[in-house]
Amino acid sequence: MLFYAVRRLNLFIITLLILTMVGFSLLRLDPSSPWQGINFWHGWSYYLLELLQFNFGVNKAGVPIIDELVVVFPATLELCLIAFALSLLIGIPLGTIAGMKQGKWVDTIISFTSMSGYSAPLFWVALLMIMVFSLHYQVFPVAGRYDLLYEIEHVTGFAIIDAFLTQGPYRAHALQSVIEHLILPCLVLALAPTTQVIGLMRTSVAEVMSQNYIRAARIKGLSTREIVTQHVLRNAIPPIIPKVGVQLSSMLTLAIITESIFNWPGIGRWLLDALSNQDYVAIQAGVIVVATLVLTANILSDLIGAMVNPLVRKEWYANG
Repeated sequence: MLFYAVRRLNLFIITLLILTMVGFSLLRLDPSSPWQGINFWHGWSYYLLELLQFNFGVNKAGVPIIDELVVVFPATLELCLIAFALSLLIGIPLGTIAGMKQGKWVDTIISFTSMSGYSAPLFWVALLMIMVFSLHYQVFPVAGRYDLLYEIEHVTGFAIIDAFLTQGPYRAHALQSVIEHLILPCLVLALAPTTQVIGLMRTSVAEVMSQNYIRAARIKGLSTREIVTQHVLRNAIPPIIPKVGVQLSSMLTLAIITESIFNWPGIGRWLLDALSNQDYVAIQAGVIVVATLVLTANILSDLIGAMVNPLVRKEWYANG
């Protein structure tokens, strides 16, 4: 396991170094950039030292990039983590049911619904939910992280935690406002990963159900609940962990669309603003941060998958 982790970590470092070259090249696109007048490799080595100290430079307005990242990055992370948890809570049970009822009407309904959700454009779903639940029924707010009536102090950057830590008589109302603002963006962002989880879980459960130990468990007289909890889930979930981890990283690209529609103050909308302003310093910082998060999510899912499923390590060794 240690050797496997070291090899994955080396791959992570090499990929990250390549991405820093991309970020440094973006800085050199600015005609007024001081990096243009120096040698590429010398400048890149100095650029790496600055990144290790979390010095991403300043934007066109003269504000340090790190001060903006401290605000926008937790907002995106909060949105993605909650949406990812929703996709697991919905996708795993539905995928399990579809896998156990493969070929029956329940499986057909779940598979059709899943495929329809996967095929629906994200921006169309987001606008439709705003039109129905925000404008027509006025159940949820249209945009933002919380109502401007409440003053929530920035402590962790996660609105739910910061609202809970807020002192005052309106703490419960502020927390309710944060949750209400989270519901629609999280549901929209969780749509595509949920359909993927359903498909992965359905395939894995169907494969497990065809094994001999499932037949032996039925012969022993175990109930369906016992078969599912003791045999099906225990053997169906580990193989899909690395693939599910990829869904978390893909959420970051989907978050850019979600944040722009719901006016969510995260790194996705911040990057779009930087692109429209041609702020190359902010763009390279956003690329480095997003890429680091994607790589971290991928390597953690691989390591967790290898810990719970030794076959993953054996396949990786064989391919290596």
